[in-house]
Amino acid sequence: MANLIGESSHIETLTVHAGEPRPGPEGSFVFPIFQSTIYSIEPGAGYHGLQYVRLNSTPTQRYLHDKLAALEGGEAAVATASGMAAITSTLLTLLQNGDHFLATDGLYGGTHDFVTQDAERLGWTYSFVDASRPETWRAALRPDTKVFFTETISNPLLGIPRLHEIAEFGHEHGMLTIIDNTFASPVNFNPLTVGFDLVIHSATKYLNGHDDLVAGCIIGRRDLVERVRKTVNHYGGCLDPHAAFLVARGLKTLALRVRAQNANAMALATFLSEHPKVQNVRYPGLSSHPDHEVARALFKGFGGMLNLRLRGGPAAAERLMDALSIAYVAPGLGGVETLVLQPSTTSHAGLQPEERLRLGITDELVRVSCGIERADDLIEDFRRALEEA
Repeated sequence: MANLIGESSHIETLTVHAGEPRPGPEGSFVFPIFQSTIYSIEPGAGYHGLQYVRLNSTPTQRYLHDKLAALEGGEAAVATASGMAAITSTLLTLLQNGDHFLATDGLYGGTHDFVTQDAERLGWTYSFVDASRPETWRAALRPDTKVFFTETISNPLLGIPRLHEIAEFGHEHGMLTIIDNTFASPVNFNPLTVGFDLVIHSATKYLNGHDDLVAGCIIGRRDLVERVRKTVNHYGGCLDPHAAFLVARGLKTLALRVRAQNANAMALATFLSEHPKVQNVRYPGLSSHPDHEVARALFKGFGGMLNLRLRGGPAAAERLMDALSIAYVAPGLGGVETLVLQPSTTSHAGLQPEERLRLGITDELVRVSCGIERADDLIEDFRRALEEA
């Protein structure tokens, strides 16, 4: 079966057609779910040539891998049972006992907890560095530094690292560079094009986009992805074929969804920045964002995430969330529905209070993940809720 990637590099076309065999199995138009756990063994096939769900080698899994690789411009991809499975499997693959790695400040809470609670037990050492200050990278560098881990847009404070410089710094010093591109998605940014070695996504979020499954993925150089895939196989973090089918289906509307979310976030951030009850709004598309010029140079769109602080403090933030009728108060992001939450009590509750305070993740901070609703309706929902806050 021919695998049509197409000549187009436009994301709208790639999301629909990349990785799609023509014709599909048995002439199918929609690639089917191969729910079988086991497959007959082809003559001469070795262990790694077997088709088996835990080995990430069944037809539906391979189909998803082809689509994911094409969207980020990678040589290969492997899907995992969650975004955290993608992160932990990658670090477990690339770091050995005695290795040191760099990670930027303000990581997603789950990643931060893994680093701070498990690295020492695994025999690793680490240094958190300021994503915007290369002098902190150089100061933390050691002869045994093997990996530099960052996020395209930090969660929840929405800082933008100097990504070109991180990729160059890693290569200059013999490190592998890993980036969590969940917040940007392949629609807004492709890290491999600026020199990163591996890209990670929580596919639970924008890639799937419908808040109905949990998945992750790793994309990049074939040799590195194959090494990570073996780790995923050993630890059993494979993605079920039915979930793989749903991620692939979600990918087909990725460009449309993310463009709508970009536009909604920009409209809502602009409205909130002008409201007298709002003390501060942080959104990379606003000129007031400290990394706005960096974001303009890097990204095709500024994303669907923003945060705000109200003048009334934590109590006002809670009243705002209670008064919203369209936006859900719920953990998660990247889906078609608009969601709000307080990171200090949800995504980053695992951080020590003093660490949250140092980073600026205080109780009055509200994170907003914009969905695909009409922008006017979202603005009206927040306007009315702010009257009650």
